[in-house]
Amino acid sequence: MLIEPMAPTKKQTQSKPQKARTPSQLIDERIRDLGDWRGKMLSRLRTLIQQADPEVIEEWKWMGTPVWYHDGMICTGETYKDHVKMTFAKGASLEDPACLFNSILEGNVRRAIDFHEGEKINEKALKALIREAIALNSSLVRAKKRL
Repeated sequence: MLIEPMAPTKKQTQSKPQKARTPSQLIDERIRDLGDWRGKMLSRLRTLIQQADPEVIEEWKWMGTPVWYHDGMICTGETYKDHVKMTFAKGASLEDPACLFNSILEGNVRRAIDFHEGEKINEKALKALIREAIALNSSLVRAKKRL
């Protein structure tokens, strides 16, 4: 029995391939789509990360989470209904003299900062924390190279 292939439908023949979006474009899109204080907060946090490290690499992970890297993961930027969470991958190893970490996380590695609507950001302290996370990542990379 000979089966002939089905002809493509009009919709199939007219569709154009989707251009892949970069992680930075996806983060831009998330900020726009939020359209409220959370988008503004995520945008501000992103700017502070980029100011603290102009060489930071942006990624888009876990079905919609912005992630920033430099010699390893620095932090994530998660948005929830009532807050924006900035989770530092190795936060438990960082000094936090300004007591920015305010979110309780299970485990002994990560630490996070929850930002709520209307809260001011201690920009100087946050940038220092970001730079410290980068320095920790870089020191771990150097240590691995020596082994």
